[in-house]
Amino acid sequence: MEYFNAFWVGGAICALVQILMEKTKLMPGRIMVLLVVIGAILSGIDLFEPLLEYAGAGASVPLLGFGNVLSKGVKEAVDEQGFLGIFAGGLKAGAVGISAALIFGFIASLLCRSKMRK
Repeated sequence: MEYFNAFWVGGAICALVQILMEKTKLMPGRIMVLLVVIGAILSGIDLFEPLLEYAGAGASVPLLGFGNVLSKGVKEAVDEQGFLGIFAGGLKAGAVGISAALIFGFIASLLCRSKMRK
């Protein structure tokens, strides 16, 4: 049942984003930022954890999960470091995901040829 819940929740998130892309003139980058902010807000009002327990990877893998990671990192860093934790917490918590994206993107750029149009 865990796989089913992850599938339908992740699919619903993706379907809602697709509808948002089709029905509005928002650029994909803005929609991605919107998803991260929504994830951080859901984490801040303690609604993301119940969603995560129910949907697992269906909630944590999309950009909502990245917003949750950033929000948790900031909360923990503020508890430890005070005001400076606002700036350091999100970067420290998201460092692994950001680094992995950069490394795998670089590897993909080495393995694939760009098809530039002139």
